Amino acid sequence: MLRSAYIAMTQKPNRKSRVASTAAPRRESAWREWIVQNRGWLATGAGTAAIVGTALYNRASAQRAERQTPPAGKFVEVDGVRLHYLDRGEGAVVVLLHGDGVMLQDFEVSGVLSLAAEQHRVIAFDRPGYGYSERPRSTVWTPAAQAELIAKALIAIGVDRAVVVGHSWGTLVALSMALDHPGVVSALVLLSGYYYGTARPDVISGSVPAIPLVGDLLTYTVGPLLGVLSGSIGVRASFAPAPVSPKFADFPKALALRPSQIHASSADAALMVPSALAVSRRYGELTLPVIIMAGRGDLIVHIDKHAERLVGDIKEAELRIVPDQGHMLHYAVPEQVVAAIGDVEARAR
Repeated sequence: MLRSAYIAMTQKPNRKSRVASTAAPRRESAWREWIVQNRGWLATGAGTAAIVGTALYNRASAQRAERQTPPAGKFVEVDGVRLHYLDRGEGAVVVLLHGDGVMLQDFEVSGVLSLAAEQHRVIAFDRPGYGYSERPRSTVWTPAAQAELIAKALIAIGVDRAVVVGHSWGTLVALSMALDHPGVVSALVLLSGYYYGTARPDVISGSVPAIPLVGDLLTYTVGPLLGVLSGSIGVRASFAPAPVSPKFADFPKALALRPSQIHASSADAALMVPSALAVSRRYGELTLPVIIMAGRGDLIVHIDKHAERLVGDIKEAELRIVPDQGHMLHYAVPEQVVAAIGDVEARAR
């Protein structure tokens, strides 16, 4: 024991280890102090890096989606706007106008386009901002503005009269074409349309990406991610009460999640209620043959407030209700849609 005490007293302390042991806490303390003093700049930098990184990822995803689903049709330029369209079949012309959030492939995947093309010349447009059609921000793309552009496009490609088929938001464009360009439209088939300015709380959230600056930031960063997360819920609601059609697996969803199309879709959502209010005042002017189709269980647009009301406002209108189907009824009954096209065409002749 005495020997141990003697050794401890005679040993010299290790100066280097003592200096190191005191220097390390000092360095850690200095780093913590620097981080606290610059936390605002650090947070801003991290946030900026996250935004830039997300935007670059979304851009790469959009480019990949376009490589996987390149343009399948032709292009026509009208008033400086380039429109993409498919042109198939021969005979009397039928024009297909898709709804919000999708592209012309909606009619292709559902089977409506190919069935109609067996007896007609079918022209399916990507509406402005959707698919591969342009949507200049210098124009407010109301249904009337879109109707004028598409009517001019039809004339440019040599079409003078056509049966126009619209689905959902596309019905407002079809109705505007019949009202403002009656020389081009011989008859209408309206599917699952929103025709009157009824309350739609979902429009508020759907319109956020259309807000200038803030909306662009959301559209090019978190918009596509939110679309992926919420997309399946929206799809199920659109098909309900029927199950989601197996055909929908072939729809190019990634193309619909590009920031440019999210912006177009949200802008259309923001315009929907005021546009329906404006157009609905003129339904009594229509005298051409019209067939209105609606799913009895539509959760997106209630038929009692829209389809059943519209048939009373248009003289030559006929309502055909499809039982046990929802907003996307054309996937379940494409042959009934094509039959409606033939019926209004015959009445128009």
